[in-house]
Amino acid sequence: MAKELVAVNENWTVQTCLKEISIQAEDIDEIYYVYVVDDNFVLKGVLSLKMLIMKPTLTVIKSMVTEDVHFVRTDASQEEVAQIMEKYDLVALPVVDQIGRLKGRITIDDVLDIIREEADKDYQMASGISGDVDAGDNVFQRAWIRIPWLFIGMVGGIIGAGVLGSHSSQLEQIPAMAFFIPLIAAMAGNVGVQSSSIIVQSIASGTRNFDSVGRKLFKELTVAFSIAFLFATLIFVYNYFFNGNMRLTYSVSITLFIVMIFASVFGTVIPLVLNKFKIDPAVATGPFITTTNDILGLLIYMTVAQMFFKIL
Repeated sequence: MAKELVAVNENWTVQTCLKEISIQAEDIDEIYYVYVVDDNFVLKGVLSLKMLIMKPTLTVIKSMVTEDVHFVRTDASQEEVAQIMEKYDLVALPVVDQIGRLKGRITIDDVLDIIREEADKDYQMASGISGDVDAGDNVFQRAWIRIPWLFIGMVGGIIGAGVLGSHSSQLEQIPAMAFFIPLIAAMAGNVGVQSSSIIVQSIASGTRNFDSVGRKLFKELTVAFSIAFLFATLIFVYNYFFNGNMRLTYSVSITLFIVMIFASVFGTVIPLVLNKFKIDPAVATGPFITTTNDILGLLIYMTVAQMFFKIL
């Protein structure tokens, strides 16, 4: 927040305002808005410079004030400031205290730095990097901030290997099942990351296209059914003509359908839950969702295949 701004009293005449503005403007590089305050310096609105020039004979400026002004409190987060300025296309935003007294302003150039920092942070979190990365960081620092999510990925891989090991008899009797494991894992991970990225972007931008979690889930579930049906059909047609094993064909198609729906819903719910508990939802778009979907995808695949092949 910068304390340098142009403020005038609501009871001043136009001539007094113009004189005062010329005095205050000497210490300010850019004048975006003229803020109007009362005798206690409580923000009352914004004054148009155009109106001052066009109506220089008015006795007081109170009638020229635009009262519908956007502002933030002194305790507002930088993300909230960036969201308001982006939403209403503002070049400057007044800052007031708890009783409405004008304390300063935030300009667009400062907000652009915030937006860039937040975008870099979200990209790093989505990539599984748990801290800020600077060009001057040494090798140990760069390695350390990547370890937590890589460790989660390793644990997930071990669990996935355990799932395959517990169903080794299935794979021995039907080796062709192994050919589709990478496909199912990849599709589950991709769908989960896509869904979570859309929700995280919506949360980050302050979009309110949906009024409730239920409506968000319903829309995402509808999309999931559509794409899951499409790709399940495509893999069914492929296996039907090039595989020949109908039980495997049904197993892969049904598994892909179930996994893509589950991954989509899971990718939607996790960011919403994290945001509800004031945790940065960007953490959900990285290895966490991908690893979890891989494990559950394998479990679903083996269970469905066991039902079709009747392997006990």
